[in-house]
Amino acid sequence: MLRHQQVVAMVLISLVMGQVFAQEQKAEPESKLIQFQMALLKHGPKWSPPPHPEMPDVHTKHLAYVQTLLESNKAVIAGSIKDGGTLVGAYILRTTSADEAKQWVNEDPAVAAGLVEVEMHPWWSEDVMKKTVTPSRVMTSYLAFLTRGDKWTPEKTPATEALQKAHLANIGRLAKMGKLVVAGPFGDDGKLRGIFIFKVASLEEAQALAATDPAVKAGRLALDIHPFVVPEGILP
Repeated sequence: MLRHQQVVAMVLISLVMGQVFAQEQKAEPESKLIQFQMALLKHGPKWSPPPHPEMPDVHTKHLAYVQTLLESNKAVIAGSIKDGGTLVGAYILRTTSADEAKQWVNEDPAVAAGLVEVEMHPWWSEDVMKKTVTPSRVMTSYLAFLTRGDKWTPEKTPATEALQKAHLANIGRLAKMGKLVVAGPFGDDGKLRGIFIFKVASLEEAQALAATDPAVKAGRLALDIHPFVVPEGILP
């Protein structure tokens, strides 16, 4: 069960997500939200799964670099995605500058070697992650990307407002259950609308919780869920 303050924070986040979902132009975020930069790591031109036959030490150097990002507090969270797709990891970086975030990510040995390439997005959230310096101890959470669904429309109507209200209520319900521990909107008004991070026992449980979202049921939003391996203790 999340503490009352965390639940309130989640509701504030969901309200800002609602503004982003409902408008074509980016809404001004609530004052308690902080802008971060999210780096999505995908297969690069020289991708091969570890151990890399031509660069056997790159993975080790990559893990060491991730630890320096976490220790320096440049990254508030960094994790790997291991479900066999082209998306292999994600960083959330403590900077408002896309250029600065790109510089930090480009210094990752796996990026420099061409094993992975980076897709950057501005992202807003409460500052809820816990600092950790022991990334070798990990746990599996579930990272869900909210995207525009088949029935997405930018228009604001009584029907979309009612659906958004139900969507926000469901976010609050999942937060009170202690299942949804991080949420926040992307700030670039693209196909990706926001993220959820579920702290649950299985992918099936995360999928079942995500399926309760009224906006997902209506087709206005869609969810793409991945197992997200992160340092133990970093999630709220």
